Order: sequence, then structure tokens, then C-alpha cells
Amino acid sequence: MPRLLALVPYLLARPGIAIDEAARDFDVTPRQLRRDLELLWMCGLPGYGPGDLIDLSFEGDTVTVTFDAGMNRPLRLTGAEATALLVALRALAETPGVADTDAVLRAIAKIEAAAGQAQPSGVVVGLAVREGERTARTRAAVQQALHERKALRIRYYTASRDEITERTVDPMRLLIVQAVGYLEAWCRRAEGVRLFRLDRIDAVVMLDEAAVPPPEARPTEISGGVFQARPEQPEAELVLEPDARWVAEYYPCEELAELDGGRLRVRMRYGDESWMVRLVLGLGGDAWVERPASLADAVRQRASDALARAAHLASTLDRLG
Repeated sequence: MPRLLALVPYLLARPGIAIDEAARDFDVTPRQLRRDLELLWMCGLPGYGPGDLIDLSFEGDTVTVTFDAGMNRPLRLTGAEATALLVALRALAETPGVADTDAVLRAIAKIEAAAGQAQPSGVVVGLAVREGERTARTRAAVQQALHERKALRIRYYTASRDEITERTVDPMRLLIVQAVGYLEAWCRRAEGVRLFRLDRIDAVVMLDEAAVPPPEARPTEISGGVFQARPEQPEAELVLEPDARWVAEYYPCEELAELDGGRLRVRMRYGDESWMVRLVLGLGGDAWVERPASLADAVRQRASDALARAAHLASTLDRLG
């Protein structure tokens, strides 16, 4: 059914397309596509006279829709689908060696526009294009520094501590881990090798001094991912609404159960409670903590404090106004 619903708008945008080419785009055989077209011939508006049914014109091995019976709108993205596409495209934009980053950014803009028309509540995609452009510029600066073997000064956001710091680093390599771009470098501030997510580098400047990582600097073992869960770290069990299921793909999680309504129960380890609290609150009601109770209490307390501050601010503004 999804293929049939998508087929008519697709053909309308490509009159005279070869059946073999359309079959490749839909990942079916030409024979299956012809069967789909024969079925579409019997679909249309109630009444089902010749003027109400979808009409197709074949010429050789090509096909054209001559009457669409109102099936001219493409399928719309759900919020989860739009978010997944944007995450994937942004990862692609960060990938070294992509021939046409501009084309990827244009695709992000189109997906973002579509999501803006069809997104359900709670889906936020508004900054994808600007963030993608910034990350592309960061990647280009990092690649230049690696090529010229120069040190970098970066302004970096550390999510686990919710802070921004200035650091001078000696770049070692650029890599992709689980579809996310990272700079691996010797951090002079931490005096150790660190991985810096490209999309969290707020500013980067190439310095006029050589990048010279010390002899003890060794590449990070990333075969198991960037976040290496340890047995002593606490575990959280979360229930994710459909629009928050991307969390299970974006962060290291163990999927425990599919629940009613498209919800998902997951288990994930975390190293910092304040980071986990911000993650849950940032999902805007699309996730809640089942355990541990201490984490659930911390989320409630942080939300209560925020509401109290908002109420105080509103009261102050009322008195001033």
C-alpha cells in the first residue's frame, strides 16, 4: 500500500519514465512494478467510471500518468521519519570525502521544509540546516589543520557537564563513529587524547604553530563505540513515545520491549545523572523514567524548579508591567 500511494505522485513528477528505472527506485522488479501499475488502473474516485479511475499511458517500456484521480500528493513524513532522515543526512554531511556537501545540505533543507508542514507535536528540526553548514565548515577547518599539521583552538560544548570550554588541541585524525563525525586530538587542557564531536565544536581557529601530540598519545579504541559502558555505571529504564524512538538509535541502548501505541522500553547506562536528567527533560514529555527511582525524582525536581522559576519570572514581569 505505501508503494502504491507513493507511485502516482512519483510518476506524475517523471512523465515518460522507463519502467526499469522506476522499478530500481522502488527496489522492486520490473515485473512487480507492472503488476502495481495494473492494480493502480483499477483505483480511483467513487463512481468508478472511465473518467474516475487512474489512467496510465504506456509507450514502449515507459509509462506516464494521464489522470491521477486526486492521488497527486506525495506521502508526508512523520516526525520520527523526518528526524531520522535529518540525523542521517547531517552525519553524511560530516563524512570526509563526500563529493558534494552542498547537495546534502540542500536535501536537509527540503526534508526540513517537509517536516515543517507535516510534523506532529514535539518534533524539533528547525536548526538542522544552519548546524549542518557550521559542522561542514568545522570539518573543512579540521581537515586543513590535519593536512598542514597545525594546532587548533576550539570552543567546545561538553554535554555531560553542560559547559563550554576553550581548548588548544593537536589534531591526530578525523573519524566517523556510528554516523557521527569526531576530531581525535591531544587536548593540552586535559593533557590527554580526547574525541571531540564536530557538531559540538562551536568555533575553530587554526594556529600558526605545529601540531605535535606527545609520544604517549595513542589512538582511541572505538570498536565498541565512543561511549564505553562500565558495569559500575547506573542503568536507567526509559519508555519512549514514537517521536522519541530515535533515542534508541542515537545513544547506546538495549531495547527491552515494544509497547502499545508504538512506544518502546529501553535500558541505557549513563555516567552523569545531570546529563540524563537533561536528556529526559529535553524530550518534552515523550519519555519518562521507570527506574531508578532516584533518577525519576531528580527529573521531577528539576522540572518543578523550572516551573517555579518560570512562575516567579511571570509574577515579576506582571508587577513591572
